[in-house]
Amino acid sequence: MIRVTIYEDQCKGCGLCVRACPRSVLAISKTHLNKKGYYPAEVVDLSACVACTSCARTCPDVAIEIEK
Repeated sequence: MIRVTIYEDQCKGCGLCVRACPRSVLAISKTHLNKKGYYPAEVVDLSACVACTSCARTCPDVAIEIEK
């Protein structure tokens, strides 16, 4: 089982992880603001995740953790 953890309070909503994901697992929230006032990334289709870690490696804020 794959687990994707997004530390939303570290996320600035830049969208780099969304663009890096080859399977469209992530999206930027359109409704939820984090404590810093940004719309963070969120998992929208965990079943599509193949744990490639592209999102985590791309994140400049180190806000994503992938566990297999």
